[in-house]
Amino acid sequence: MKETVKGMSVWMASHSSTYVIAAAVLAFLLPDVFGWVRGDVSSVILGVIMLTMGLTLSTEDFRILFSRPWDIFIGACAQFTLMPLLAYTLTQVFGLNPYLSIGIILVGCCPGGVSSNIMSFLCRGDVAFSVGMTTASTLLAPFMTPLLVWWLADTRIEVDTLGMFRGILLITIIPVGIGFLVNQYASRHKWYEDVRQMMPGVSVTCLALIVGGVVSQVKPQLMIHGMGLFLLMLAVVFCHNTLGYLLGYNVGRLFRFSLAKKRTISIEVGMQNAGMATVLATAFFANDDILARNPEAILCVVPCAISCAYHSISGTVLAGIYVKYDERKKS
Repeated sequence: MKETVKGMSVWMASHSSTYVIAAAVLAFLLPDVFGWVRGDVSSVILGVIMLTMGLTLSTEDFRILFSRPWDIFIGACAQFTLMPLLAYTLTQVFGLNPYLSIGIILVGCCPGGVSSNIMSFLCRGDVAFSVGMTTASTLLAPFMTPLLVWWLADTRIEVDTLGMFRGILLITIIPVGIGFLVNQYASRHKWYEDVRQMMPGVSVTCLALIVGGVVSQVKPQLMIHGMGLFLLMLAVVFCHNTLGYLLGYNVGRLFRFSLAKKRTISIEVGMQNAGMATVLATAFFANDDILARNPEAILCVVPCAISCAYHSISGTVLAGIYVKYDERKKS
């Protein structure tokens, strides 16, 4: 039974996009199924995702941060400059309204996605570098994300930077810290390794719940605006994500990284923690008080929800392209 659960967890992690898309479709068809996933519940679920990340961290990962400061510094700078500026530029190019703009800007200003480490492993990248970049960007997020959103957001949108700082601390840094401490003290026990191997499945399930909850909330607006809104935001997310991969890879070329490191920085820059963006959008730009005054504010969650699903798909596809390139080179 235990081995079956572990096997399912690994399989779910490698097919995360399938589960996220299935949750989105189910939520659109039967929104009441995910009606309970909103507000504080969404925050708790994201906290569980970040806890699973913390459970994978060890003192060795932090040693990597300090032993490769230049690599991590370059990666963090690329993460918190390229993606936010790309997001802002796309809001201008596509002429998005303030609520759609804040959604994609939130995605751009969040740290790297937790599944990026899995994608780096699948594409034979530098996994230690990937973990180091994800850890660094997550630790910087409470400071960088609110400041960047405040700087780039439309002046018609009020940004609660202090509230976002506290919120990111509660839903990311504290769960990651707890997970790290648990890992330190429980890793000596044999049963703990079994628990760790089940965590990817938990993480994928939680991400699917967040996406399902968001889709159930935005369905009325999607019905009002029709397929045009979905296709518009899909185009924006595609450009944001794809340009992130390309620019991230070229940053690696600029600094003469190895092939493995170029692949890793490409994935780390392009894949964002859209789950965090979704929770922040709901909590600070589309909460019940704001929606009571302006129901259209729920539109800010649409880019985040689409990014959640799309980043998982594109990351898997990109990792597959890298692997096929290697195989073709060998033959």
